[in-house]
Amino acid sequence: MMQIRPVSDLRNKYSEIENVVISTKSPVFLTKNGYGSMVLMSLQMYDALTNNIEAKLDEADIMAEETSERLSHEEVFSDLRRGIRK
Repeated sequence: MMQIRPVSDLRNKYSEIENVVISTKSPVFLTKNGYGSMVLMSLQMYDALTNNIEAKLDEADIMAEETSERLSHEEVFSDLRRGIRK
């Protein structure tokens, strides 16, 4: 179940929020004045989300050096959208 809390809970109930994030392995969404403000997650969850980004960027740099072919943003995003819809 999605955890949505006021940002003041970060100061007043830090230990409770930390326990929720770690035990449920889910993020906690914080609001300020009724609007989304930030997302809290464990280091393990953050690492899982970002662990291969740097490697993929390095791979893209190598590919860019090896070819002169360039794609427009329309081509890139239309390919991505097709892949998502499959």
